Amino acid sequence: MPMGRFHSGIALGPKTKPKSFPVRVTTMDAQLEFDIENRKTGRELFDLVCRTIGLRETWYFGLQYVVPKSYHNAWLKMDKKVLDQDVGKDRPITFLFLAKFYPEDVSEELIQEVTQHLFFLQVKQLILNMDIYCPPEAAVLLASYAVQAKYGDYDESTYQPGMLVTEDLLPQRVIDQFHMTPEMWANKIKDYFGDHRGMMRDEAEMEYLKIGQDLEMYGVNYFQIKNKRGTDLWLGVDALGLNTYEQGNKLTPKVTFPWSEIKNISFKDKKFTIKMCDKKTSDFQFYAQKLKINKLILELCVGNHELFMTRRKPDSMEIQQMKAQAKEERLHKQHERARHVREKQMREDLQKEKEELQVRMAELQEQVQLSHDALMRSEETADLLAEKARISEEEAMLLTQKATEAEKEVQRIKMAAMKTEEEKMMMERRVREAEFAAARIVEECERRTKETDQLKEELLKSRFSEKNSQEKLHELRGSHSSSPNYSNYSPIAYNPLNPDFSDLHLDPDLSTNDAEVSCDLLTSELALFHSSPNVNDISMLSGADMSQLGLMSSSDTSQLSGLLSSLDLSNLSHLQNSDVGELSLELEKEKREYLVKSKHLQQHLKDLKSEIEVLKVEENQTELDRFHEENELRGETKYTTLNKIKTGTTKARVAYFEEL
Repeated sequence: MPMGRFHSGIALGPKTKPKSFPVRVTTMDAQLEFDIENRKTGRELFDLVCRTIGLRETWYFGLQYVVPKSYHNAWLKMDKKVLDQDVGKDRPITFLFLAKFYPEDVSEELIQEVTQHLFFLQVKQLILNMDIYCPPEAAVLLASYAVQAKYGDYDESTYQPGMLVTEDLLPQRVIDQFHMTPEMWANKIKDYFGDHRGMMRDEAEMEYLKIGQDLEMYGVNYFQIKNKRGTDLWLGVDALGLNTYEQGNKLTPKVTFPWSEIKNISFKDKKFTIKMCDKKTSDFQFYAQKLKINKLILELCVGNHELFMTRRKPDSMEIQQMKAQAKEERLHKQHERARHVREKQMREDLQKEKEELQVRMAELQEQVQLSHDALMRSEETADLLAEKARISEEEAMLLTQKATEAEKEVQRIKMAAMKTEEEKMMMERRVREAEFAAARIVEECERRTKETDQLKEELLKSRFSEKNSQEKLHELRGSHSSSPNYSNYSPIAYNPLNPDFSDLHLDPDLSTNDAEVSCDLLTSELALFHSSPNVNDISMLSGADMSQLGLMSSSDTSQLSGLLSSLDLSNLSHLQNSDVGELSLELEKEKREYLVKSKHLQQHLKDLKSEIEVLKVEENQTELDRFHEENELRGETKYTTLNKIKTGTTKARVAYFEEL
């Protein structure tokens, strides 16, 4: 039988065209794959992606693809079929789901958490790819928020030293500018990371975006243009308007035109014409390089202008519903988070309490063991004290006997002292009598001395008169007879101590010497009396003896009471009187407050900049770094610069642009 009779019946003609095609859409945190029909438009594919990821703030985003051969990026048009656009023939068709337009204020305009998360991931990637310039100190701070969003609260117990080293957290431009190792950068980021404790992922991402939107290149799409004079310039399209920059400086715009001043935008070939609301102002014109670039510029201008005007109108019903739902979800999430925080806090408190109780139990067991050992030692000590008490009692009896003997000795000493006192009084009386007698003798000696002197004078006078008489007699006799011999004549020696003049051979000075000898004898007798034993010394000695006897008795008693009180049962009483209140206070965890940034972060950034400034490699600095430093020295920021270049009339700014 011929083989053809068993054919399955499938037509052998040309291949039928498939009714669908595969699509791969890559968002910032996921990859989606779809099979869509050939007739689907860009809007239908975009809505499919938005429904899949749960996004309702669709007006910020778009689908981007790479144009084959030209290798430049283009945005998928919403009103055309996907296959009718220049998407290429490769399957699956690859698209990137990216933010096409940026909000003016992320904290006010971004409603959904998924929208905020997609913006966070995209801005972070643009900073790491150096498409948005970020100074080093701000890059470190942003990296800390990114770590907080990814890992949650910093926990020193689980933190690994090399955990942040392998993360892609800083732009390569920042790393190359300083003599710092990855570990040093990781430590700087960790310092900020620890300050964000208690911050949830959505809060950390919002803080990241708040700082990111203040960067000069945030949300700006740059295109190379020329003015009428042919000067190469940059055109920046962002949420606020059109900015023009010099060729080498994308940070500081030279001229700006807010969307509120622009009435109409159009182009013809490479020439772009922008009509201003001020009719007296000439058109703002510039020239782009390619026609496709002009289409992209126009598309971005129209979209940003529409969003600019929409923001200044009352919220639509859809926006109001979204905000109400987001607010409700936020409150619900806050309640859930507060509940989780409380539960986590309770678990941590219970764990900490358990650990502390275990430690406390170990301490108490150790104290019980020590108390038991102390009790055993105390019982032994009590036995020793009982024996010592017996010995002390015997010693006390001996001391009592000694005290009795000492009392008798004291009585004897007192009696002797009384006798000595009587003898002392008698001796004092004798001394007084002797002194009185000596005084009388001295007076008598003085009187006799005076009498002796008078007698001497009278004797001399009598001798002189006698001599004169003898001479006269001799003269008288010489005339009549020879003179008699008086050679053996001896004068009479007068003794003042002998009034009867019985002792005629004593020296007249003997009476004075005898008086002095008598006085010396009396003085010696008095000195001998005063050198006798002192009764006061004896009484003091007896008092000291008595004190010593009393001290010995008291010492033994004190020693006994001290040994009895050395039985330490304080540990046992501590077990019985443990203070539960203090233990609960120790276990109470401190409340953590949310760290208010502002001035604290600014000061932290200044400190960080001064710390790493010494490690800077000057030759690795880029032009943008130098422009940023110049702006900082002048005290200019993104917003002060925009306000400055918006001054003056629109006509004057157009004229200034044409003269660049």
